[in-house]
Amino acid sequence: MNPGAKELEEVYVGTRDLRQFLTVHDEARITEALDRAQRLKDLIGDHTVWNVNSTAVGGGVAEMLQSMLAFSRGLGIDARWLVINGSPEFFQLTKRLHHWLHGESGDDPELHSMERELYEATLRDNAVALCSRVQPGDIVLLHDPQTAGLASELTRVGAHVVWRCHIGHDSSNAQTELGWDFLRPYINDVPAFVFSRRSYAPSWCAPDRLFVIPPSIDAFSAKNQELDSSTVGSILVHTGLIEGPMPVKGSCRFTRIDGTSSRVERHADVVRLGRAPLYDAPLIVQVSRWDPLKDMMGVMLGFERMIEHTPDEKAELVLAGPNVHSVSDDPEAPQVFEQVLSRWYELPDAVRERVHLVNLPTDDIDENAAMVNALQRHAAVVVQKSLQEGFGLTVTEAMWKGRPVMASAVGGIVDQIEDGVSGCLLKDPQDLDEFAGVLETLLSDSELRRRIGTAARERVRERFLGIRHLLDYADLIESIVS
Repeated sequence: MNPGAKELEEVYVGTRDLRQFLTVHDEARITEALDRAQRLKDLIGDHTVWNVNSTAVGGGVAEMLQSMLAFSRGLGIDARWLVINGSPEFFQLTKRLHHWLHGESGDDPELHSMERELYEATLRDNAVALCSRVQPGDIVLLHDPQTAGLASELTRVGAHVVWRCHIGHDSSNAQTELGWDFLRPYINDVPAFVFSRRSYAPSWCAPDRLFVIPPSIDAFSAKNQELDSSTVGSILVHTGLIEGPMPVKGSCRFTRIDGTSSRVERHADVVRLGRAPLYDAPLIVQVSRWDPLKDMMGVMLGFERMIEHTPDEKAELVLAGPNVHSVSDDPEAPQVFEQVLSRWYELPDAVRERVHLVNLPTDDIDENAAMVNALQRHAAVVVQKSLQEGFGLTVTEAMWKGRPVMASAVGGIVDQIEDGVSGCLLKDPQDLDEFAGVLETLLSDSELRRRIGTAARERVRERFLGIRHLLDYADLIESIVS
């Protein structure tokens, strides 16, 4: 290993009891999962199931790993999580790959020879550290483009290797082909690929090696656990997101992933003109990374268009993301936030005073999640106006909370929302008039919002909770080991 290379980070994962799901599923479903877990343990014996990705903080992949691995460990499976290291230049390159696989050009539509050399050198160092831990017969799930270059070395040491890609585009274009051309030499011989949608798989991926596993949310995490209205209000007032009665001592409490009780202590960093929204003001909320494909700018401009159409509407807009310097594998965040901020300054005062730009602290992941939970639960409408989307767990999270969601008809979002039933789909995410019109309809009809929210929660309960996800992975591991 190069003298300057850092050691791999192993992320601590606790253990959780699958019987926790008895509050949302019947006993037969739990029994099925427990039986499958025993079969899997008998098959893999003492071998470890490793998960490798590029960040322990920020984004849906990290959140899913924390939950899924804890339940796996609770079932007696030795499931572990490692995070690779890389330079800012490495993560700039892999973010470009991220855009390419979404069919977008990113910061550069071309590939340069020195960047392939950088990619391979970075993963060569990580592979040395990783292969010193992995034993023959272990199962290794590599997540996303950042880890693809590890596959061959892991195969050489006798591991069962799976490459899991959480992103993609429903159709091929010049940019997706460029992304797959870059990645194919590293993963061409991997025995199993996992995608969130079948259409995301490249044409050269053989059907017998392809598994489709949609993501899931953790219904019991700090981000998705039940919070009463008093707790929601207290957290939002304390963090500075809304204005209302000051919270009483102990009223900002939530339950951490390890089961201990805690309290929201930190405050959000908010850019606004004037006061925070009043407690009873309808909030339109988008929570996502500061990523160009999440189109925070477009949400803001769509809100401005709605106010032009209905100047008497009292709703306010909150655009919330993680602190722009907190996610190591997302180097674009500061630039995207600055672009949104610059355009915010150009809004008419009457609109600007109703648009709130929020950076949520990420020093404590569970506390950050509790803030998001409260914000989504308080929202009148949750928006996800992505230009491209691998799956869109922020959509799933809001649906689970019974919120009416208005989201772009792209990627995995269309697998979640039945238009007009469990949410509202935007046919063209860049059409500001469509955005404004659908939003006006939702804000003007409280019964429609209630009906959509109820259907949304049930759809998530049936399709997008952890039990189904664990069973899908059991099928995958049994297939590749057998």
